[in-house]
Amino acid sequence: MAMTLHERALRCLAQREHSRAELARKLGTLGSPEEVGAELDRLIDLGLLSDARFADAYVRAKASRFGAARLKLELARRGVPAELIGEAIEENTTDTELERARDIHRRKFATPPTDAREWARQARFLQGRGFSTEIIRRVLKEHPGDEPA
Repeated sequence: MAMTLHERALRCLAQREHSRAELARKLGTLGSPEEVGAELDRLIDLGLLSDARFADAYVRAKASRFGAARLKLELARRGVPAELIGEAIEENTTDTELERARDIHRRKFATPPTDAREWARQARFLQGRGFSTEIIRRVLKEHPGDEPA
C-alpha cells in the first residue's frame, strides 16, 4: 500500500526534526512541487515543522563537536535561513568557541603537538571541525613551544 504524502511527512518528523528544505527533498517523489509545498505549509501551520526548532536541535546535538563555521555551513546546506542560524548558535552554545575548541582538542589529542608537523596536523583537525584560525592558534599556543618553527 502506497504511503500518502502526509503519512510520509509525519513519519520523517517522528524520527527527528527536519528543515523545510530537507523534508521537501524527501517528499519530492511523492507529489508535485505544489502538493509538497502545500503539505509543508500545512505542517508549519500545525506547528509540526519549524526551521527554527530544527536549527536549535541541530546546534544542541553538534555544538560539542564542531565550531561555529561548520555549524553555519551545515545548517545553510540544509536550507535554514541565515538569521535563524545565527540565533540557534547564539542560544544553544553555552561554552564559548574557544572553550569548545579546547575541549574537542583535548578529547582528540592526548598530548600537545611536539613539532611543526604535528602542530599542522592538529590545526587541520580543528580547522575541519569549523574553528577559525585565531581560535586554533590560541588553543595550540596554550602549550609553550608548540608554535611551528
